[in-house]
Amino acid sequence: CRCCAEGRRHSSILYSILRSEERAVPPAGPAPRGCPCGSRRRVALRSPQVACKAASAVLVKTLRFVQNVPCFQELPLEEQLLLVRSCWAPLLLLGLAQDRVHLETVESAEPSMLQRILTARQQGEQPPPRAPAPGRPQHGPHLPSAGDIQAIKGFLAKCWSLDISTKEYAYLKGTVLFNPDLPGLQCTQYIEGLQREAQQALNEHVRLIHRGDEARFAKLNVVLSLLRSINASVVAELFFRPIIGAVNMDDMLLEMLCAKL
Repeated sequence: CRCCAEGRRHSSILYSILRSEERAVPPAGPAPRGCPCGSRRRVALRSPQVACKAASAVLVKTLRFVQNVPCFQELPLEEQLLLVRSCWAPLLLLGLAQDRVHLETVESAEPSMLQRILTARQQGEQPPPRAPAPGRPQHGPHLPSAGDIQAIKGFLAKCWSLDISTKEYAYLKGTVLFNPDLPGLQCTQYIEGLQREAQQALNEHVRLIHRGDEARFAKLNVVLSLLRSINASVVAELFFRPIIGAVNMDDMLLEMLCAKL
């Protein structure tokens, strides 16, 4: 296909990703160990309007970055949408880290399971249903828990501790964006080549700028592994539901991707 033919020009990713990053632009310590029940407590943003506004601005900037990558524009719209749907959350988190957006959260007032059971018994009601076992599918919104928030804060703290540069963020975003393992892609070889090129560019940059830190490239790839452990539903619930409500991210991404940001 035309996209695969364009794969011969993979070297353009070194320049185009950096130029896209330029055009797109207009730490906490580890959690203390304790009862595992604490990680399941529900939490909310202390100032949702402020945090959600910052996240929305970063999302717009992120999609502007994506749209300005020439090799991404050469993909069919269906392929573009598949890629963006799968990686908008990790790209957003990378953007939040790059802009140093700090999260302040508070524990929600949701009663514990024990409180609900005791209250129901006092009122002669049926006790609430037991929570589904771990690994069992759950329906409805994925409400952020303290563990979910700690994973996001841990990721941000890791990025800040490494003092990641603008170029390194750009190459990390390229690695995340061009994911050849998604089902339904047609230009797999082309996308795989772009991802490999982004990783090679990151490695070469690290070797040139951080000659004394042989482990830095591995540390940056740990950042990518931390991203994979964060649920996109949690990101949507945390940053967009408090303002927009039950938002359909696929519809919103399609509208934003087709708009001139």
